[in-house]
Amino acid sequence: MVPLLHARRLVVSVPGRVLCQKLSFEVFPGQCWGILGPNGAGKSSLLYVLAGLAIPESGEVLLDGRSMDKFPRSRIAQRVGVLFQEQSDPFPATVLETALIGRHPHLKRWQWESERDIQLVRDGLARVGLASLETRQVATLSGGERQRLAIAALLAQEPCLALLDEPVSHLDIGYQIEMLDLVTAQLCNEDAAVVMVLHDINLAVRYCDHLLLLFPGGEVLCGALEEVLDLDRLKRLYGHPMMSLDGPYGPVFLPA
Repeated sequence: MVPLLHARRLVVSVPGRVLCQKLSFEVFPGQCWGILGPNGAGKSSLLYVLAGLAIPESGEVLLDGRSMDKFPRSRIAQRVGVLFQEQSDPFPATVLETALIGRHPHLKRWQWESERDIQLVRDGLARVGLASLETRQVATLSGGERQRLAIAALLAQEPCLALLDEPVSHLDIGYQIEMLDLVTAQLCNEDAAVVMVLHDINLAVRYCDHLLLLFPGGEVLCGALEEVLDLDRLKRLYGHPMMSLDGPYGPVFLPA
């Protein structure tokens, strides 16, 4: 089977610092990958490279078995959905208009959204609890409402690969679980996969079957969750001793 995403010997850096060194991993349909690491380790920078929005120092990213730089941006936008850490709303728009942006990669030039597009988006807004707000201006939303709107737009895009940068930021505990349940149910299947940056180790344990640990200094470790995650590695990753308890979804990790 050809992986949806194949990172091959990636080196990602910023001026004066290497963020990851010779990273290779494959993402297949049905998988959910979590990227964990301390602040400043380069998680967001790596996600930009995986999305084809930044150029690695060396190595390459393959989408559907082909180098990503061989695809037109329009084709990548149809296949890859990206949820950024912060949302930008430079122009006035309603909730419905903003969510419809998720359908734009599938429209031809000057083509308007169809009734199917609009219904798809309205269904998505209902699933994230924003159906009653579709005529509201985006600027009036709370941070959590804006984050749920971004998730609705991403789901409306129907990507085969979703790259999510802290998808539960600004959300309370209830919405964190509800939104990750929704995202993984829709996008971790026989046709699609998810790669997401998380700060909460326990959410990674609950939702991810594979992990990528990004250590300070550029060292990386990736693989199946049960093979990668242990207390010694977490201590080294975050620079603080950790302890674990048994939980209903696997071990629960706490600072010691």
